[in-house]
Amino acid sequence: MKELKTPFSEETISQLKVGDVVSISGYIFCGRDAVLPRISKELETGTWEKRGIDLKGGVIFHTAVSPAGVGPTSSNKLEIEGSFETLSKKGGIKLHLGKGAIKPETIKMLAENNAVFAIIPPVTALLESQTLERECMAWPELGMEALYRIKVENYQAIIAAAKGESIYE
Repeated sequence: MKELKTPFSEETISQLKVGDVVSISGYIFCGRDAVLPRISKELETGTWEKRGIDLKGGVIFHTAVSPAGVGPTSSNKLEIEGSFETLSKKGGIKLHLGKGAIKPETIKMLAENNAVFAIIPPVTALLESQTLERECMAWPELGMEALYRIKVENYQAIIAAAKGESIYE
């Protein structure tokens, strides 16, 4: 088990390989199909900086935040997987966290940007017990699909794509 604390350095990410089991602690961002395209658009247009939210070295967890807790959604949805590149290149996200297989071109792009994709089992109740704080950061009108920042302790995940390789190959 590799213990990781957010935000991540380039060196920390470069040492991860497919199959590593990691435990993530610190602040992570949560968003899925409704909010990730909005973040990507603001990063592309240069308006994201006005929000004062620093994504660099961060984690984006593909989930909604509800009173029942958090659990991963499928990362290969067009709106989610389509955000990986912008979030990695322009936002500085180093770890995308969700579930499901992603495309070979996404795996290659992650490698080019020293970023990784990790999967987490859909264990909502367990994750809720390891979620210490939650704060809506943007688009509160989206309810549980808004952009949230949560503080976590010992989230465990498996690196699924790194250095151009994937566990799904």
